[in-house]
Amino acid sequence: MIEVQNLVKEFQNTVAVDDISFSVKPGTIFGLLGPNGAGKTTTIRTVLNIIKPTSGKVLFNGESINTNFLNQIGYLPEERGLYKKSKVIDVILYFAQLKNMTRTQSLQEAEKWLKRLNILKYRNSKLEELSKGNQQKIQFIMSVIHNPELMIFDEPFTGFDPINQQEIRELIFSFIPQGKIIILSTHQMETAEKLCSEIFLINKGKEVTSGNLSKLKNKLGGNHVEIKYNGDISFLSGLGEVVNLDAYNNYAEIELKQDVEPSSFLKILTEKIELTHFSIIEPTLNSIFIKLIKQN
Repeated sequence: MIEVQNLVKEFQNTVAVDDISFSVKPGTIFGLLGPNGAGKTTTIRTVLNIIKPTSGKVLFNGESINTNFLNQIGYLPEERGLYKKSKVIDVILYFAQLKNMTRTQSLQEAEKWLKRLNILKYRNSKLEELSKGNQQKIQFIMSVIHNPELMIFDEPFTGFDPINQQEIRELIFSFIPQGKIIILSTHQMETAEKLCSEIFLINKGKEVTSGNLSKLKNKLGGNHVEIKYNGDISFLSGLGEVVNLDAYNNYAEIELKQDVEPSSFLKILTEKIELTHFSIIEPTLNSIFIKLIKQN
């Protein structure tokens, strides 16, 4: 288990992380979420012992993070750093051996992962010759090749098309039955919603909300319906029953006041427009994220 206890990190006159606490159990994908500049990366770097906290503790399996634990941690940073003039296999072997893997082990695992991600043919290519997506696959391999207990992925889907995003999502899911501790930091709320069972939302260095995603949806989600229609729905903007309206081409998601019955709202709609679909929906993580950040 990884535990962050009352973590504070100050830079001169700026408090980047302001007294936050959370824990992540094995077999869990934990979403560390927030807008740009919220304090996510500073938190991650403190967890990794790259920077020291101003106060607070980070414990890994009950002990303070130190160099003895580094080989049990896999980190995919948001900032990409590859030796682009070097061959793919040489770079992977170099980083694997930094994690105390033997050359034989490193070579076996490197070729296994290159094959698994369908890029074995680039084994002897220079990194600069690869697409951004394939370079990202190499960095992913480098972060997991040593079979770490704790995996931290900071924006792991950058540079991937939808097919490769799905491939990496499935790989991350495959680590759950192995009991890995996984921290995922991403701006892609739809992806976080699919992957994470627990989330921690941070803004301006402070906790906004945290906990089980399903429970948070029930607690914070509000009263939502979705419709598909023919006609003009501009009248909805002036209705007292409507809290928020997200309208697209003949489709809309509507947040109603908490005391408004969807069935009563349905009657209002049928008098004004032609409905082709009406349903009560669970709010998305994206809508909750936007709502809470605006409030803070």
